[in-house]
Amino acid sequence: MTITIYHNPGCSKSRKTLEMIRGHGIEPRIVEYLGKPPDAETILKLADLLKVRVEEIVRKDEPDYKAATQGNSLQATDNATLAEWISRHPKVLQRPIVVDDERRVAVIGRPPEAVLGLLSEPSAESSAGS
Repeated sequence: MTITIYHNPGCSKSRKTLEMIRGHGIEPRIVEYLGKPPDAETILKLADLLKVRVEEIVRKDEPDYKAATQGNSLQATDNATLAEWISRHPKVLQRPIVVDDERRVAVIGRPPEAVLGLLSEPSAESSAGS
């Protein structure tokens, strides 16, 4: 199982999610997205894996987002434009986002327990259609 976590070490929910992943014996690939922000293409891919529009992975209470929407510097809300904007303002990205790279699915770790479904591999019995 290959897991990637888009992690903010300053966030208690992100730290707890990382701890839960490791508690399942998995050492994930850690992307500290504030230091190395994902590009717009990656943000679009994350939204697709989450099965949501890009605006649904925005932390709307973040000061950067509030300032941009109140100051009209962020007027377009289509996925591509918003993804490009998020890539330049990574603080607004929901956290943590956890991706199962093999199954190509993702969840937002809010609450951290939301990742438990990703961490349990389908059993051979259930996939055999018993």
